[in-house]
Amino acid sequence: MACAGPEVPPIVAVARELRVARGELLPGAEIVESSSGTFGLGLTLAGNVHGHPVTVVTDPGMEPDMHRLLRAQGARVNIVTTPHPGGGWQEARRLRVRELLADRPGAWCPDQYANPDNSGAYAAPARELSAQLGRIDILVVSVGTGGHSAGISRVLRIHVPHLKVIGVDATGSTIFGQPARTRLMRGLGSSIHPRNVAYDQFAEVHWVAPAEAVWTCRRLTGSHYVSGGWSVGAVALVASWAARTHPTGTRIAAVFPDGPHRYLSTDEPEEISQPGEREAVRWTRCSRVAAPVQEADR
Repeated sequence: MACAGPEVPPIVAVARELRVARGELLPGAEIVESSSGTFGLGLTLAGNVHGHPVTVVTDPGMEPDMHRLLRAQGARVNIVTTPHPGGGWQEARRLRVRELLADRPGAWCPDQYANPDNSGAYAAPARELSAQLGRIDILVVSVGTGGHSAGISRVLRIHVPHLKVIGVDATGSTIFGQPARTRLMRGLGSSIHPRNVAYDQFAEVHWVAPAEAVWTCRRLTGSHYVSGGWSVGAVALVASWAARTHPTGTRIAAVFPDGPHRYLSTDEPEEISQPGEREAVRWTRCSRVAAPVQEADR
């Protein structure tokens, strides 16, 4: 089983060159995009190099360390405060992006959810995998915007027509038809349906819960000295299952999309002032304890 995982999405460089060539991204124009962190950081780094100010629209779930890193790199961070009733935080962020674009003539949004340059940018990593591994029987890949899963699988399938692609999604994600719920994990899953998802490429999909992903991350670190975040743990869990359940000699490639640095602050609890302030969806601390008021007690 082999693993690969670029830290900064290839779409950042490829999309800019294409959009500049097509006249869509003007010199010095502002870039505005929705992101949970990693893609926004890549856009910010590219903006610094090529002279484009960057505004990253995110939500309260962004880790404090990623927030600080984006600001340190010069990005403006715009935070939505209320989830969309149907599309959750992602749809709320997309709507805010539209508002900002309307107020800022000349600004440009890469639209990672529907931009075909997203998947096209992953042709190079796919060719690298093919050159290094030769035959690949199974590709295990997480799914978020759908960019890297579509781009890598389509190129690999040219060389390996029998390729089996296993998608890894998060519980609470609606990408593959499950109901959208509040999601703790970042980096995979979605509360909307990204147009870049290549459904025809997948043989099956697995949904992984946060505790299972974290448990696998810790096992990887302790046994193989490999560290990563939510999506790495989820992908590794499913890839391990695939290795156990398929015949000996099956060659499995698993894409590890991120590192652990942005998740270190999740080892501390969030704070709420009273139990009913908001729903606890991760480790949360409250120093005020009282018996819930029942209707019958009133």
